[in-house]
Amino acid sequence: MATAMQTTTGRGKIEPNVQNPYGSTDVEATDKKTLSSAKRLARLAGVFYLFVGIFGGFAEGFVDPKMYVAGNAAATAGNVITNSGLVRMGVVAHLLDATFFVSVAMTLYILLKHVHKSAARAMLILVALAAGVLSLNAVFQFEALRVAIDTSYATAFGTAGSNALVLILLDTQHYGTFIAQVFFGLWLVPLGYLAYKSRMFPKALGVVLIVAGACYILDLLAAFLVPELQGAIHSFAVIPAGIIAECSMVLYLLVIGVKNPKPADRIGAAA
Repeated sequence: MATAMQTTTGRGKIEPNVQNPYGSTDVEATDKKTLSSAKRLARLAGVFYLFVGIFGGFAEGFVDPKMYVAGNAAATAGNVITNSGLVRMGVVAHLLDATFFVSVAMTLYILLKHVHKSAARAMLILVALAAGVLSLNAVFQFEALRVAIDTSYATAFGTAGSNALVLILLDTQHYGTFIAQVFFGLWLVPLGYLAYKSRMFPKALGVVLIVAGACYILDLLAAFLVPELQGAIHSFAVIPAGIIAECSMVLYLLVIGVKNPKPADRIGAAA
């Protein structure tokens, strides 16, 4: 909503200032500057979000499945030993993923906090929690590597015991990712709300972001409550939702940034 205010000019004449759709005052004087600044912030967020997709996709979509074999300690330990360099790259990718994720949230917070400060804060807190869990998961993965390649563990616990310890550590990392999914699913809900209300993004994009957040939570619940159905739910709900919603958001941020305010919005703000 535009908020009318009054200022006094040098000649003593009182003129109205109004708040534009992006949170600034004096629409005519600041529209172009505000829009340019908003687009720069949005594109910076898009770059960070793209890095989240690259590093997160490499770590969670390629490295983790290549190492972890549920219920098979010998195979899991063998994979880690054979691909020790790849595991190290995966650990670094997880940490970079978490770092850029926080950077996305901080940039979007600056861009959207004028829409609803509480929702923007919730978005930032949820991302910080997700990044913390992802970073802790990287520690478990790195410790699994150390146990697998350090012969002192096999000497102390035997080969079978050492392999079992590797599996336990990667089990913890695997299910820790689901815990992180609570937060990197829920963050899409306030993001979608802010996108919907801000007039900076298409309303449909805000809706699909909220739906994607719900799909991530559904996948998480399936993993713990009905694990036999989790694969099907993941394939038919989370993957399409993630592709449609998050990829659409990344592309919109990178290519368009934010919408140009329509003439009707400017007239409404000035009224």
